[in-house]
Amino acid sequence: MGFNGLKTAALLGALSALVLVIGWGLGGRGGLAVALVIALVTNGIAYFFSDRIALRTMRAHPVSEVEVPVLYRLVRELSNSARQPMPRLYVSETMQPNAFATGRNPRNAAVCCTRGILQMLDERELRAVLGHELSHVYNRDVLTASVAAALATVITYLSYLAIFLPVGRSEDEEGPGMLGALLMLILGPVAATIVQLAISRTREYQADVAGARLTGDPLALASALHKIEAGTKAMPLPADGPLASTGSLMIANPFRNQGLVKLFSTHPPTAERIARLQDMARRTDPW
Repeated sequence: MGFNGLKTAALLGALSALVLVIGWGLGGRGGLAVALVIALVTNGIAYFFSDRIALRTMRAHPVSEVEVPVLYRLVRELSNSARQPMPRLYVSETMQPNAFATGRNPRNAAVCCTRGILQMLDERELRAVLGHELSHVYNRDVLTASVAAALATVITYLSYLAIFLPVGRSEDEEGPGMLGALLMLILGPVAATIVQLAISRTREYQADVAGARLTGDPLALASALHKIEAGTKAMPLPADGPLASTGSLMIANPFRNQGLVKLFSTHPPTAERIARLQDMARRTDPW
């Protein structure tokens, strides 16, 4: 768990360093200042309203304890066990089995389950999934994702600014030449995307471990992931529009896992996650 945290910090540090390198390469303070302001404002809005944006994207609606008593009971038990406040609960009528948590901290958290996952999983498996999602909230993963998104946006804006630079410069002028501008234009967004995906995958492994510890049942989460993987493959969501960004919050990749979507998937392979959970169960088995 600690090692994964160090890896996340290292990735954020690398992304921050890349921002500084591109800013230095571009020179000129005006463009850098504009890019930083746009990035910070955009991601500040995303940070404070990320829960509303994600829930609206999935067309989720709040549910009462009368409507989903099992869901309320399981979340209340886990929240009490973790000594954390009860999050708001939502259901999306999507039949694809999936779930996600959002909110910048435990007091502003929301957990959303799709209708498909409520129908597919048994109570033990659903409890394991909820433990995973609550762990995202308790680990402040939304904060990490927001910082990563802000830095990645800065990189992207800085790289785009390179196209407006003159083709050539004299020795006493600052900023890159044509080759430098092309490299920034191409490599900046790609590098930012790759680091963001790596951060997201690290967060999923962390939440698997933390969720399994919270529930004390890693094999239940492994079983749930196996069913969810089959369900998402049978009923993939379109990887475009607002869903493209919300998909990274879900417990499993909601899109068709092929081509570039597979190459740049925000989720680690399900088989690897299951293997880690099974190994965790073996190591914690008292027998």
